[in-house]
Amino acid sequence: MKKALIITYYWPPSGGSGVQRWLKFAKYLPKYGWEPVIYTPLNPEANTEDPALMKDIAPGTEVIKRNIWEPYSFYKSLFGKKGSSSDGGKHIKANLIGSNNKGLAHRISMFVRGNFFIPDPRCFWIRPSIRFLVKYLKEHPADVIVSTGPPHSMHLIAKGVARATGIKWVADFRDPWTEIFYFKHLNLSRWAYRRHRALEQSVLDSADIVTVVSRKMQEDFLARTSTRVEIITNGFDPEDFNSKVGPRLTGNPVTEFQKFSLVHTGIFVDNGNPHHLWEVLGEKAAAEPQFREDLQIRLMGQVDASVLQGIEEAGLQGNLVNMGYQPHDEVVQWQKTAQVLLLPLRKEPEAAAILTGKFFEYLASGREILAFGPTDGDLAKALQETASGTIVDFYDKEATRREIDRLYGRFLQEKGKKDCTEEKGLSKEVMKYSREHLTGEMVKLFE
Repeated sequence: MKKALIITYYWPPSGGSGVQRWLKFAKYLPKYGWEPVIYTPLNPEANTEDPALMKDIAPGTEVIKRNIWEPYSFYKSLFGKKGSSSDGGKHIKANLIGSNNKGLAHRISMFVRGNFFIPDPRCFWIRPSIRFLVKYLKEHPADVIVSTGPPHSMHLIAKGVARATGIKWVADFRDPWTEIFYFKHLNLSRWAYRRHRALEQSVLDSADIVTVVSRKMQEDFLARTSTRVEIITNGFDPEDFNSKVGPRLTGNPVTEFQKFSLVHTGIFVDNGNPHHLWEVLGEKAAAEPQFREDLQIRLMGQVDASVLQGIEEAGLQGNLVNMGYQPHDEVVQWQKTAQVLLLPLRKEPEAAAILTGKFFEYLASGREILAFGPTDGDLAKALQETASGTIVDFYDKEATRREIDRLYGRFLQEKGKKDCTEEKGLSKEVMKYSREHLTGEMVKLFE
């Protein structure tokens, strides 16, 4: 078999969305004649852990883990136990750059992060990793090197290794670098801004192929480099959804399934809080007792305090089931039981380029999606292409109300007529986003 050295910060038992993409590629690569070799930190600052993901690691996969030093003790000394996440901030998350904290300590930490840790706090791992991998590859040759970011330090490792060894290199961008929504909030000096841009440009120009997850990202990169830039979207693994293990329901399952359930899974941030949705639901619940009885808002994952506050202010705390972080294999089962899957993006112009990995898992569940964000972005086009749901502007309350009325009306028509967990076949348009198919597309680039 040919070998692919995959440099990734995220790997099980770490959980969360950053793990899924290359865990699934690595799972299916052997079917296409490629052996994955994983290079990843031994002691990463993970937001969550999900040991159940270990089952997706292909048997015999070589995983090289080496110590990494990260400056998160700096953040912890600044923040202490303060925070805005649903856990009260007792556990300091590694993704503090997404926080809505406006305090002095946060602003200082953001300045230090953006201006001194370039391109990110994993930068101290770059040189030791290059030295190690160059030596490793002399004894264990590989046919291609893959780096996946963020964190973009992984790309700089791959650039150094590819330059020293001459091995072909695929730079995979799961998110943008300098065009990501939070980049403008890093309080960068002119020098630091130029440094970030120069490093990004060096990756774009040095890689043999650049892969991205959305059309807008492809357009942005093609305008800046002559390197080949290809779209390999995120996707879903049908095996995750074929599990016969149902979710751990509380109470009577029939009662649970008969709810008008709005389900959100994953990180729910302040910057993606659909305030008008909670207002519309609260007003409808106040006016229609039956709607209040039917409504259920089920959240799974890290939830910002502002989201919970918005639900409470709308008088809907009695309709909320906040489950916290759940293992991925259980999350997908809950997605299959939802009446509506909520998919808010960010209240940022850069959201037009985002085609989040969550979308594809929602797609595989066969449930209708209600998204919030730019109505002319990549997600809007994907929803239309797959006929899987609707997107509403965050600030359009009347459009939000129309969608809730439509979805609830459909729920009432179908209530009691069939089991809402009934399996639905997936169309060809949906199946092209299966992880196995997408791995085949990635292998074409390798070869």
